[in-house]
Amino acid sequence: MIYTQFIIVTGMSGAGKSTVLDFLEDAGFYCVDNLPPALIPKFAELFSMQRNGIKQVALGIDVRGGKLFNDLFATLDELSAKGYEFSILFLDAPDDVLVKRYKETRRIHPLAMGGRVISGIATERSALQDLKQRAEFIVDTGNLLTRQLKETINDIIIKNNKFNSLIITVLSFGFKYGIPDDSDLVFDVRFIPNPFYIPEMKELTGLDPLVRNFVMESETSRAYCDKWIDFIAFLIPHYVEEGKNHLVISVGCTGGKHRSVALSEKLATELKKLGYMTVINHRDIDKDAKK
Repeated sequence: MIYTQFIIVTGMSGAGKSTVLDFLEDAGFYCVDNLPPALIPKFAELFSMQRNGIKQVALGIDVRGGKLFNDLFATLDELSAKGYEFSILFLDAPDDVLVKRYKETRRIHPLAMGGRVISGIATERSALQDLKQRAEFIVDTGNLLTRQLKETINDIIIKNNKFNSLIITVLSFGFKYGIPDDSDLVFDVRFIPNPFYIPEMKELTGLDPLVRNFVMESETSRAYCDKWIDFIAFLIPHYVEEGKNHLVISVGCTGGKHRSVALSEKLATELKKLGYMTVINHRDIDKDAKK
């Protein structure tokens, strides 16, 4: 193996490729964005010949290359044939999240061709389907804060913790705001005693010790957690065996502020203890906050 790490960063436009390349550059990677795929073997050869101490390389590749992007699969096969070892990191996000990001930045999708952003996203998703299947790592950035994305990249790339290529997102939510569309597993915890009806806890969240202790000290909660965590721990290896790269476990209560938050934190902590790459997101935690 010539490089300690040779990472190809690709995926959906708007999913965070530039942000990830910035993370990797800060971590000491030599990063190049939007290099035409046909030039990648020459690039690899150049660095293999130099004694410059560079052993971590990240290349950003996306559909901005137009027709040149079609050369990517032939290029990857050529790299393998020449003995270069590399990993593909594919960044993805739900369509509605990508549309929102494009609207916020007022940028034009590279495949929209003057039309609707959603049409460009559909075209790009179809074009990248085979590449996504070939990726060693798939990160869904839809529910990740910038800090959480950095932690994820740090774990799977910098620390080289592959976690059987499975990343788990534990997502708390409120049923009154709708079930998250990207859920793989949905758990309803509205049967747990509700801190909302206790005046001193009503404006707090499941991140506050007072609320967390109230939720977790319930006999019902303790019994549920034991069975719940055992059940999920049983399921995960089967998802890994199936080849799943990203598992979204959604935990819902009425408003997504108290019970679901406390129990999601508990679940995420236990999954991390089991060695799984786990990120947590509280979708609705601030929606009932007083302005």
